[in-house]
Amino acid sequence: MTVRAGLLQLSHDLPGEDPVESHKSAAIAKHLEWIAQASTQGVQILCLQELFFGPYFAAEQNRRWYAAAEEVPDGATVRLVRDVAKQYGMVLIVPIYEREMDGVYYNTAAVIDSDGSFLGKARKMHIPQVHGYPADGPYGFWEKFYFRPGNLGYPVFNTAVGKVGVYIGYDRHFSEGARILGVHGAEIVFKPSATTAGHSDNLWFIEQPAMAVANGYFVGALNRVGIEHPWNIGEFYGQSYFCDPEGNILSAGPRNQDALVVADLNLDRIREVREHWQFYRDRRVDSYQDILRDIP
Repeated sequence: MTVRAGLLQLSHDLPGEDPVESHKSAAIAKHLEWIAQASTQGVQILCLQELFFGPYFAAEQNRRWYAAAEEVPDGATVRLVRDVAKQYGMVLIVPIYEREMDGVYYNTAAVIDSDGSFLGKARKMHIPQVHGYPADGPYGFWEKFYFRPGNLGYPVFNTAVGKVGVYIGYDRHFSEGARILGVHGAEIVFKPSATTAGHSDNLWFIEQPAMAVANGYFVGALNRVGIEHPWNIGEFYGQSYFCDPEGNILSAGPRNQDALVVADLNLDRIREVREHWQFYRDRRVDSYQDILRDIP
């Protein structure tokens, strides 16, 4: 079975001082245009970027961004994309800012099937608190100010085009959850991110292919694009890509340019690769107990 999959790497050009709702409406309108374009290219499953409906606001610590959060699945954005998914017959991975209740917020991805049904959500499990560049500046990746760590584990969703996992942003640095997604049966793992040059670009083409190889599944690694003002924490450099279970790059987007990245994923390759590299057979789970031990 071959699945045509897509990633949307897009810039967000409004200045940060603009009203929160202006950011959301502009980003949603832009993404709707690109989703329509993906449909014309036969994309069957499409992932949007981390916190797609605005800037990467976690570059600062400001309570006004709490107003961007919505309920999942009952908020306006998820209701909208459910209609869009049904219109195009396309599975959509939609990362947004989720409000569970007042004061409790998550970095979440809603998974919508091709008939518009809500399949569930994945919540970012590992929450960073990291200085940007320069390291002594006021801006950075201040996600602990905005997000509670995810509490839904590592779900895999049975979509119309295969079994899909989502591993958001900073999660990609943690191999444990990536393995669990494979154990849960994931065939494609999407990794929507917001990451900047000088901060992670030496890791970008190492970590995801390594995870694809270690776990025997396809990976779609997605990064947003551009320099967002006034924060200027660095260039979100794009270069989104798909890699196969042997770590081969199948297609990649340009650096710092809006783009739809498309790849045809032959899911039959998963069985072929796993029958050669028998990592799941040869695991020694009886010897891994120390991985549960915290650092003293």
